[in-house]
Order: sequence, then structure tokens, then C-alpha cells
Amino acid sequence: MTDETEDSIPNPDIARRFRGFLPVVIDLETAGVNAQTDALLQVAAVIIRMDANGKLYPYKTHSVHIEPFEGANLDKKSLEFNKIDPFHPLRMAVNEQAGLGRIFKPVRQEIRDTGCTRAIVVAHNTYFDMSFLITAIERAGIRRNPFHPFSAFDTATLAGLAYGQTVLAKALKAAGIEFNSKDAHSAIYDAEVTAKLFCEIVNSYDFTLPYPSE
Repeated sequence: MTDETEDSIPNPDIARRFRGFLPVVIDLETAGVNAQTDALLQVAAVIIRMDANGKLYPYKTHSVHIEPFEGANLDKKSLEFNKIDPFHPLRMAVNEQAGLGRIFKPVRQEIRDTGCTRAIVVAHNTYFDMSFLITAIERAGIRRNPFHPFSAFDTATLAGLAYGQTVLAKALKAAGIEFNSKDAHSAIYDAEVTAKLFCEIVNSYDFTLPYPSE
């Protein structure tokens, strides 16, 4: 979802805005709510950039379909809810190690290009996404996790502060961001609207970048 009007060169000032952390919006689709037993099925990540005026914007979306890990539970109600057939051939799903690797590669590159030290997850109700992400990383044996292992930005909390709304659809409405309920519960769509919400909230705050030494 790159904004073609923005400069394609990352602005390193984003590192100073968040104390060296690069915000990346994450949304997952799963086959249940238990990170230890239920399958991770899709991961979407939206990289956030900063323009020349210090305003954040969603830069680019990366996504991948994931194969259920061996022995994973597939909750019928969850699959009916997100309308995912885990074994449909057109999903072109890959295993967790390969899938997370595809997501992490551009995130690591953005970290290098902006001079950040690490990425930080931005999600709506972060506990759910963080628990599945960290568990999948451990299960896949990935040693170089580009994300902070426990800190995150929760847009449910931020929206509660900014608009008095914690439900994503209601928070988007309060922020004046279009939301299509028919497209909801797709990792890509939910990640992209969450990215818009995060940027809107942060950009509404009158913040002056600190000097590099601070």
C-alpha cells in the first residue's frame, strides 16, 4: 500500500521518534485462539515510514500464507469466521520458518536503512498477535527475531485514549477512516487499516523530535 507521493528513501528520523524502534503493524489469521496448539495461517506486516514533515504513513505491506504446523489444531468455528481453507492449493502456503523469513527480510532491511536498532510490533489487541508470533518463532527455530520480544504498541489502548473507542471498527469511524466490514478479518486488510489508525493517532500528537543526543 505504498503511497506513491512519498519519497521512497526512508527517513532516519523515525528512529529518534520511537527511541530506536521501527514500528511495524502486524495482523495474523489463525485457526483458534491458543498460540501453543492452534495453527498460524496468515501473517501481514505493514512497514511504517516518516515523511519530511515528521508525519507517519503506511509504506508497504508484506504478507504470506502459512501451512499449519504438524499436529496443529484447526478450530472449525475459527475457520468459518475467517473463511480460510488451510489446505486450499491456491493459498500457496509455506511452512512457518519460510513464511516468517519472508516477512522478516524486508523488516530487517528497513531497520538497517533507518538506523533503528529493532522493530516493534504495532497491533490491535497486541497480546493475541504477539503470543502467536513469538510462539511460531520459537517453534520454527528462528534465532534472529527483528522484533522486540515483549514491548509493543497496542492500537486498542491508543484508540481508547484518543477516541474513547477500543473496538477497531468503532475506532476507525471515530478517526474518520473508512472501514469495510466485508473485507475485515483478512490479515492484509486489518493490518492496513490498523496502520492508518496508528499513524492518525501518532500524527495528531504535537511532538517535536528530540536532538540525536537525547
